[in-house]
Amino acid sequence: MKPKVRTLGVPIARERRDGGQIKLSTFIPLKIRKRGASKVVVRPDGAVESPSKVATQIDQPLLVALTRAFYWQQLLDDGVVASGSEIAQREGLHHSTVNELLRLTLLEPAIIRTILAGQQPRCMSLLWFQRNPLPTDWVAQREVVTAFDV
Repeated sequence: MKPKVRTLGVPIARERRDGGQIKLSTFIPLKIRKRGASKVVVRPDGAVESPSKVATQIDQPLLVALTRAFYWQQLLDDGVVASGSEIAQREGLHHSTVNELLRLTLLEPAIIRTILAGQQPRCMSLLWFQRNPLPTDWVAQREVVTAFDV
């Protein structure tokens, strides 16, 4: 059966009848355009919105450091290496760098999820983790993160 098309202002509603049931779908007239490497939404009035830049800002160095820290922790847990100093020798890094990054494995899982999603506070960067002591208590960590938002 051919769908009926009705104009309701700017959006268009389509009505289909399938076996006595009515199904409605709404068409919203907008365009998605590529601007450089990102996609933007162009509304019918010509205004441009870029929701991806506002919603997420993935901190690549922090993400890489977090990944390396969990990989190194797995090596320690499995007994492949005996210490952070041995990891440092294998990776060609200073032992303090390895130990600083291993502290990231002590983060609360909710904080790790926000970092992976790119929704962490802007000032929470790898440099911040390297320069500031990290509480081991997850409640205290949440307090630190909420203090960023204030």
